[in-house]
Amino acid sequence: MATIIDAKYIARAIGTVARSTHGMTVIARETGLSRESLYKSLGTDGNPELATVIKVLRVFGVHLVAKSA
Repeated sequence: MATIIDAKYIARAIGTVARSTHGMTVIARETGLSRESLYKSLGTDGNPELATVIKVLRVFGVHLVAKSA
């Protein structure tokens, strides 16, 4: 059975990691996005664009990969 993961849960988790490991100021500087937009996108009610997620993950040194099930 496939597990369904809520996209908002993933966005919140990325935001939590961003704040705790790098800080939003560093993430903002390295992605070219504003702190405010990052907090909004990666917060509880956030709905970030895929481009935002990819930029933030790059700062973590993580690459997003699609894999067939």
